[in-house]
Amino acid sequence: MLLGFKTELKVNNQQRTQLAKHCGVARHAWNWGLGLTKQILDHNKANPQDRIKFPTAVDLHKWLVAMVKPECPWYYEVSKCAPQYALRQLSEAWKQAFKKIKQPPRFKKKGRADSFTVDGSLAVDHFRVKVPVIGWLKTYERLPVDQKPKSFTISRTADRWFVSWKIEVESTSEPKSVPVVGVDLGIKALATLSTGEVFEGAKSYRKHEKKLSRLQRLNRHKIKGSSNWKKAQVQIAKLHRKIANTNIRKDTLHKLTSYFAKNHSRIGIEDLNVRGMLANHKLAKAITDMGFYEFRRQLEYKCQLYGSELVVVDRWFASSKTCSNCGTKKETLSLSERVFHCDHCGLEIDRDFNASIN
Repeated sequence: MLLGFKTELKVNNQQRTQLAKHCGVARHAWNWGLGLTKQILDHNKANPQDRIKFPTAVDLHKWLVAMVKPECPWYYEVSKCAPQYALRQLSEAWKQAFKKIKQPPRFKKKGRADSFTVDGSLAVDHFRVKVPVIGWLKTYERLPVDQKPKSFTISRTADRWFVSWKIEVESTSEPKSVPVVGVDLGIKALATLSTGEVFEGAKSYRKHEKKLSRLQRLNRHKIKGSSNWKKAQVQIAKLHRKIANTNIRKDTLHKLTSYFAKNHSRIGIEDLNVRGMLANHKLAKAITDMGFYEFRRQLEYKCQLYGSELVVVDRWFASSKTCSNCGTKKETLSLSERVFHCDHCGLEIDRDFNASIN
Protein backbone atom coordinates (compact mmCIF):
# COMPACT_ATOMS: atom_id res chain seq x y z
CA MET A 1 0.00 0.00 0.00
CA LEU A 2 1.04 3.62 -0.58
CA LEU A 3 1.92 5.77 2.42
CA GLY A 4 2.98 9.40 2.58
CA PHE A 5 6.50 10.17 3.82
CA LYS A 6 7.15 13.72 5.07
CA THR A 7 10.35 15.22 6.46
CA GLU A 8 11.77 18.67 7.20
CA LEU A 9 14.23 20.34 4.84
CA LYS A 10 17.46 21.98 5.97
CA VAL A 11 17.62 25.01 3.67
CA ASN A 12 19.69 28.21 3.45
CA ASN A 13 18.43 31.73 2.65
CA GLN A 14 18.95 31.38 -1.11
CA GLN A 15 16.99 28.12 -1.18
CA ARG A 16 14.24 29.66 0.95
CA THR A 17 13.86 32.40 -1.65
CA GLN A 18 13.67 29.87 -4.50
CA LEU A 19 11.08 27.78 -2.63
CA ALA A 20 9.01 30.90 -1.90
CA LYS A 21 9.10 31.82 -5.61
CA HIS A 22 7.75 28.38 -6.54
CA CYS A 23 4.95 28.77 -3.99
CA GLY A 24 4.14 32.22 -5.35
CA VAL A 25 3.87 30.99 -8.94
CA ALA A 26 1.71 28.03 -7.91
CA ARG A 27 -0.56 30.32 -5.88
CA HIS A 28 -0.81 32.83 -8.76
CA ALA A 29 -1.73 30.07 -11.23
CA TRP A 30 -4.38 28.72 -8.83
CA ASN A 31 -5.94 32.16 -8.24
CA TRP A 32 -5.86 33.01 -11.95
CA GLY A 33 -7.50 29.70 -12.89
CA LEU A 34 -10.08 30.03 -10.12
CA GLY A 35 -11.02 33.54 -11.20
CA LEU A 36 -11.37 32.42 -14.82
CA THR A 37 -13.49 29.35 -14.00
CA LYS A 38 -15.77 31.43 -11.77
CA GLN A 39 -16.32 33.88 -14.62
CA ILE A 40 -17.24 30.97 -16.90
CA LEU A 41 -19.71 29.60 -14.32
CA ASP A 42 -21.28 33.05 -13.87
CA HIS A 43 -21.58 33.46 -17.65
CA ASN A 44 -23.22 30.03 -18.04
CA LYS A 45 -25.66 30.83 -15.25
CA ALA A 46 -26.63 34.18 -16.79
CA ASN A 47 -26.71 32.88 -20.40
CA PRO A 48 -28.04 29.31 -20.43
CA GLN A 49 -28.48 29.44 -24.23
CA ASP A 50 -24.86 30.46 -24.85
CA ARG A 51 -22.96 28.18 -22.50
CA ILE A 52 -19.16 27.88 -22.50
CA LYS A 53 -17.62 24.46 -21.95
CA PHE A 54 -16.03 24.21 -18.51
CA PRO A 55 -12.24 23.97 -19.05
CA THR A 56 -10.12 20.99 -18.05
CA ALA A 57 -6.69 21.25 -16.45
CA VAL A 58 -5.09 20.92 -19.91
CA ASP A 59 -7.24 23.78 -21.28
CA LEU A 60 -6.34 26.00 -18.34
CA HIS A 61 -2.62 25.33 -18.81
CA LYS A 62 -2.79 26.15 -22.54
CA TRP A 63 -4.52 29.45 -21.76
CA LEU A 64 -1.99 30.15 -18.99
CA VAL A 65 0.92 29.72 -21.40
CA ALA A 66 -0.74 31.92 -24.03
CA MET A 67 -2.19 34.66 -21.81
CA VAL A 68 -0.29 34.85 -18.52
CA LYS A 69 3.32 33.79 -19.08
CA PRO A 70 4.11 36.53 -21.67
CA GLU A 71 2.97 39.17 -19.16
CA CYS A 72 4.63 37.50 -16.14
CA PRO A 73 8.26 36.71 -17.00
CA TRP A 74 8.93 35.57 -13.40
CA TYR A 75 7.07 32.36 -14.30
CA TYR A 76 10.25 31.28 -16.13
CA GLU A 77 12.34 31.54 -12.95
CA VAL A 78 10.70 28.43 -11.47
CA SER A 79 9.91 24.90 -12.57
CA LYS A 80 7.09 24.57 -15.10
CA CYS A 81 5.58 21.84 -12.89
CA ALA A 82 4.53 24.27 -10.15
CA PRO A 83 1.73 26.00 -12.14
CA GLN A 84 0.82 22.76 -13.94
CA TYR A 85 0.10 20.89 -10.71
CA ALA A 86 -1.70 23.91 -9.25
CA LEU A 87 -4.15 23.86 -12.18
CA ARG A 88 -4.55 20.07 -11.90
CA GLN A 89 -5.41 20.44 -8.23
CA LEU A 90 -7.86 23.24 -9.08
CA SER A 91 -9.57 21.04 -11.67
CA GLU A 92 -9.85 18.19 -9.15
CA ALA A 93 -11.24 20.60 -6.54
CA TRP A 94 -13.99 21.70 -8.93
CA LYS A 95 -14.84 18.05 -9.72
CA GLN A 96 -15.30 17.32 -6.01
CA ALA A 97 -17.38 20.49 -5.61
CA PHE A 98 -19.66 19.52 -8.51
CA LYS A 99 -20.16 16.08 -6.92
CA LYS A 100 -21.07 17.76 -3.57
CA ILE A 101 -18.12 16.05 -1.88
CA LYS A 102 -16.43 19.29 -0.82
CA GLN A 103 -17.06 23.01 -0.82
CA PRO A 104 -16.06 25.03 -3.94
CA PRO A 105 -12.37 26.05 -4.05
CA ARG A 106 -11.36 29.43 -2.64
CA PHE A 107 -8.65 31.94 -3.47
CA LYS A 108 -5.29 31.36 -1.77
CA LYS A 109 -3.56 33.93 0.40
CA LYS A 110 0.17 34.49 0.61
CA GLY A 111 1.76 32.87 3.65
CA ARG A 112 -1.16 30.54 4.37
CA ALA A 113 -0.70 26.86 3.46
CA ASP A 114 2.02 27.63 0.90
CA SER A 115 2.97 24.57 -1.16
CA PHE A 116 3.84 23.37 -4.66
CA THR A 117 4.37 20.04 -6.45
CA VAL A 118 7.07 19.11 -8.95
CA ASP A 119 8.06 16.03 -10.93
CA GLY A 120 10.67 15.16 -13.54
CA SER A 121 14.35 14.78 -12.66
CA LEU A 122 13.90 13.85 -9.00
CA ALA A 123 16.40 12.02 -6.85
CA VAL A 124 16.65 10.85 -3.24
CA ASP A 125 19.95 10.39 -1.43
CA HIS A 126 20.49 9.38 2.18
CA PHE A 127 20.27 12.92 3.59
CA ARG A 128 19.15 15.05 0.63
CA VAL A 129 16.65 15.29 -2.22
CA LYS A 130 17.04 16.74 -5.70
CA VAL A 131 14.37 19.11 -7.01
CA PRO A 132 14.23 20.54 -10.56
CA VAL A 133 15.63 24.10 -10.95
CA ILE A 134 16.48 24.38 -7.23
CA GLY A 135 18.87 21.42 -7.03
CA TRP A 136 19.85 19.40 -3.96
CA LEU A 137 18.13 20.15 -0.65
CA LYS A 138 19.44 18.72 2.63
CA THR A 139 17.26 16.99 5.23
CA TYR A 140 17.60 16.39 8.97
CA GLU A 141 16.95 12.64 8.87
CA ARG A 142 17.94 9.64 6.77
CA LEU A 143 15.62 9.04 3.82
CA PRO A 144 14.31 5.82 2.20
CA VAL A 145 16.37 5.45 -0.98
CA ASP A 146 15.03 2.11 -2.23
CA GLN A 147 12.21 3.73 -4.26
CA LYS A 148 12.28 6.59 -6.77
CA PRO A 149 9.38 9.02 -6.17
CA LYS A 150 7.21 10.21 -9.04
CA SER A 151 6.64 13.66 -7.54
CA PHE A 152 7.61 15.88 -4.60
CA THR A 153 5.25 18.16 -2.68
CA ILE A 154 7.08 20.91 -0.80
CA SER A 155 5.16 22.91 1.79
CA ARG A 156 5.82 25.60 4.38
CA THR A 157 4.54 25.67 7.96
CA ALA A 158 5.49 28.85 9.83
CA ASP A 159 9.21 29.29 8.97
CA ARG A 160 9.97 25.63 8.23
CA TRP A 161 9.93 23.80 4.90
CA PHE A 162 8.88 20.17 4.42
CA VAL A 163 9.04 17.71 1.51
CA SER A 164 6.70 14.76 1.10
CA TRP A 165 6.17 11.95 -1.38
CA LYS A 166 4.53 8.53 -1.60
CA ILE A 167 6.33 5.29 -0.80
CA GLU A 168 5.20 1.69 -1.27
CA VAL A 169 4.97 -0.24 2.01
CA GLU A 170 4.08 -3.91 2.35
CA SER A 171 1.33 -4.81 4.82
CA THR A 172 2.29 -7.01 7.77
CA SER A 173 0.17 -9.50 9.69
CA GLU A 174 1.60 -10.21 13.12
CA PRO A 175 -0.15 -12.08 15.96
CA LYS A 176 -2.20 -9.75 18.17
CA SER A 177 -2.43 -9.90 21.95
CA VAL A 178 -6.15 -8.92 22.09
CA PRO A 179 -8.66 -10.48 19.64
CA VAL A 180 -11.51 -7.93 19.92
CA VAL A 181 -11.70 -4.47 21.46
CA GLY A 182 -14.26 -1.67 21.51
CA VAL A 183 -13.12 1.96 21.56
CA ASP A 184 -15.27 4.83 22.80
CA LEU A 185 -14.03 8.32 21.96
CA GLY A 186 -14.84 11.12 24.36
CA ILE A 187 -13.94 14.57 25.61
CA LYS A 188 -12.97 13.70 29.18
CA ALA A 189 -10.70 10.89 27.96
CA LEU A 190 -9.74 10.55 24.30
CA ALA A 191 -10.25 6.76 24.18
CA THR A 192 -11.81 4.28 26.60
CA LEU A 193 -11.31 0.61 25.72
CA SER A 194 -13.57 -2.32 26.52
CA THR A 195 -10.52 -3.92 28.18
CA GLY A 196 -10.61 -1.20 30.84
CA GLU A 197 -7.70 0.88 29.50
CA VAL A 198 -8.18 4.65 29.39
CA PHE A 199 -6.05 6.97 27.22
CA GLU A 200 -6.02 10.68 27.92
CA GLY A 201 -5.96 13.15 25.04
CA ALA A 202 -3.15 15.67 24.55
CA LYS A 203 -5.51 18.68 24.96
CA SER A 204 -2.79 20.74 23.32
CA TYR A 205 -5.02 23.70 22.47
CA ARG A 206 -6.22 24.07 26.06
CA LYS A 207 -2.65 24.05 27.35
CA HIS A 208 -1.49 26.78 24.96
CA GLU A 209 -4.73 28.74 24.57
CA LYS A 210 -3.67 31.62 26.82
CA LYS A 211 -0.32 32.03 25.08
CA LEU A 212 -1.97 31.95 21.65
CA SER A 213 -4.57 34.49 22.75
CA ARG A 214 -1.86 36.79 24.09
CA LEU A 215 0.15 36.66 20.84
CA GLN A 216 -2.94 37.38 18.77
CA ARG A 217 -3.97 40.24 21.07
CA LEU A 218 -0.53 41.89 20.85
CA ASN A 219 -0.52 41.43 17.07
CA ARG A 220 -3.70 43.51 16.70
CA HIS A 221 -1.84 46.72 17.57
CA LYS A 222 0.91 46.25 14.97
CA ILE A 223 0.83 47.84 11.53
CA LYS A 224 -0.13 45.24 8.95
CA GLY A 225 2.80 44.47 6.66
CA SER A 226 5.47 45.88 8.98
CA SER A 227 8.51 43.90 10.14
CA ASN A 228 7.15 43.46 13.65
CA TRP A 229 3.80 42.31 12.23
CA LYS A 230 5.58 39.68 10.09
CA LYS A 231 7.59 38.47 13.09
CA ALA A 232 4.40 38.15 15.13
CA GLN A 233 2.73 36.20 12.30
CA VAL A 234 5.62 33.71 12.34
CA GLN A 235 5.36 33.33 16.13
CA ILE A 236 1.61 32.64 15.90
CA ALA A 237 2.12 30.15 13.06
CA LYS A 238 4.85 28.37 15.07
CA LEU A 239 2.52 27.97 18.02
CA HIS A 240 -0.28 26.67 15.78
CA ARG A 241 2.15 24.13 14.33
CA LYS A 242 3.21 23.06 17.80
CA ILE A 243 -0.41 22.60 18.89
CA ALA A 244 -1.84 20.84 15.87
CA ASN A 245 0.44 19.64 13.13
CA THR A 246 3.71 18.15 14.22
CA ASN A 247 4.47 18.24 17.89
CA ILE A 248 1.62 17.45 20.25
CA ARG A 249 -1.77 16.40 18.90
CA LYS A 250 -0.68 14.35 15.89
CA ASP A 251 2.11 12.72 17.87
CA THR A 252 -0.39 11.55 20.48
CA LEU A 253 -2.81 10.27 17.84
CA HIS A 254 -0.09 8.45 15.90
CA LYS A 255 1.18 6.62 18.98
CA LEU A 256 -2.34 5.68 20.06
CA THR A 257 -3.59 4.43 16.67
CA SER A 258 -0.38 2.46 16.10
CA TYR A 259 -0.83 0.77 19.47
CA PHE A 260 -4.42 -0.19 18.63
CA ALA A 261 -3.63 -1.55 15.15
CA LYS A 262 -0.56 -3.53 16.26
CA ASN A 263 -2.08 -5.19 19.33
CA HIS A 264 -5.78 -5.76 18.49
CA SER A 265 -7.16 -8.04 15.78
CA ARG A 266 -10.61 -6.46 15.54
CA ILE A 267 -11.35 -2.87 16.57
CA GLY A 268 -14.83 -1.40 16.90
CA ILE A 269 -15.38 2.36 16.82
CA GLU A 270 -18.47 4.55 16.50
CA ASP A 271 -19.31 6.44 13.31
CA LEU A 272 -19.26 9.87 14.92
CA ASN A 273 -20.97 12.83 13.27
CA VAL A 274 -18.16 15.26 14.04
CA ARG A 275 -19.67 18.12 12.04
CA GLY A 276 -22.95 17.77 13.91
CA MET A 277 -21.12 17.62 17.25
CA LEU A 278 -19.34 20.88 16.46
CA ALA A 279 -22.71 22.62 16.27
CA ASN A 280 -22.72 22.52 20.08
CA HIS A 281 -20.64 25.66 20.68
CA LYS A 282 -20.05 24.76 24.32
CA LEU A 283 -18.23 21.56 23.33
CA ALA A 284 -16.82 22.49 19.90
CA LYS A 285 -13.45 23.65 21.25
CA ALA A 286 -12.95 20.47 23.30
CA ILE A 287 -14.01 18.23 20.39
CA THR A 288 -11.62 19.82 17.89
CA ASP A 289 -8.83 19.68 20.49
CA MET A 290 -9.17 15.87 20.61
CA GLY A 291 -9.02 15.30 16.84
CA PHE A 292 -11.73 12.65 16.36
CA TYR A 293 -11.60 12.75 12.55
CA GLU A 294 -7.81 12.45 12.46
CA PHE A 295 -8.02 9.51 14.90
CA ARG A 296 -10.33 7.58 12.57
CA ARG A 297 -8.34 8.49 9.45
CA GLN A 298 -5.10 7.20 10.94
CA LEU A 299 -6.74 4.08 12.35
CA GLU A 300 -8.24 3.16 8.96
CA TYR A 301 -4.94 2.97 7.09
CA LYS A 302 -2.96 1.53 10.01
CA CYS A 303 -5.41 -1.36 10.33
CA GLN A 304 -4.69 -2.17 6.68
CA LEU A 305 -0.96 -1.80 7.29
CA TYR A 306 -0.79 -4.10 10.34
CA GLY A 307 -3.45 -6.63 9.31
CA SER A 308 -6.23 -5.62 11.72
CA GLU A 309 -9.96 -5.29 11.03
CA LEU A 310 -11.76 -2.02 11.71
CA VAL A 311 -15.52 -2.22 12.38
CA VAL A 312 -17.41 1.09 12.25
CA VAL A 313 -20.63 0.90 14.30
CA ASP A 314 -23.69 2.80 13.10
CA ARG A 315 -23.92 6.26 14.65
CA TRP A 316 -27.56 5.67 15.68
CA PHE A 317 -26.64 2.71 17.86
CA ALA A 318 -27.28 3.81 21.47
CA SER A 319 -24.00 2.57 22.94
CA SER A 320 -24.07 4.95 25.91
CA LYS A 321 -27.75 4.40 26.80
CA THR A 322 -27.68 0.59 26.59
CA CYS A 323 -26.70 -1.55 29.57
CA SER A 324 -23.70 -3.72 28.70
CA ASN A 325 -24.84 -6.38 31.22
CA CYS A 326 -28.54 -6.97 30.45
CA GLY A 327 -29.10 -4.93 27.27
CA THR A 328 -31.78 -2.63 28.74
CA LYS A 329 -31.91 0.73 26.99
CA LYS A 330 -32.43 3.97 28.90
CA GLU A 331 -34.77 6.61 27.57
CA THR A 332 -32.56 9.58 28.46
CA LEU A 333 -28.96 10.02 29.56
CA SER A 334 -27.63 13.56 30.04
CA LEU A 335 -24.03 14.43 29.29
CA SER A 336 -23.41 15.34 32.93
CA GLU A 337 -24.16 11.74 34.06
CA ARG A 338 -20.70 10.20 34.00
CA VAL A 339 -21.81 6.95 35.69
CA PHE A 340 -24.32 4.65 33.98
CA HIS A 341 -26.86 3.17 36.40
CA CYS A 342 -29.16 0.40 35.11
CA ASP A 343 -32.59 0.35 36.77
CA HIS A 344 -33.21 -3.23 35.59
CA CYS A 345 -30.13 -5.15 36.80
CA GLY A 346 -28.59 -2.53 39.08
CA LEU A 347 -25.29 -2.26 37.20
CA GLU A 348 -23.21 0.84 37.95
CA ILE A 349 -20.38 1.50 35.52
CA ASP A 350 -18.52 4.40 33.93
CA ARG A 351 -20.55 5.56 30.91
CA ASP A 352 -17.57 5.59 28.51
CA PHE A 353 -16.49 2.10 29.62
CA ASN A 354 -20.08 0.90 29.16
CA ALA A 355 -20.20 2.35 25.65
CA SER A 356 -16.88 0.76 24.69
CA ILE A 357 -18.13 -2.68 25.79
CA ASN A 358 -21.29 -2.27 23.71
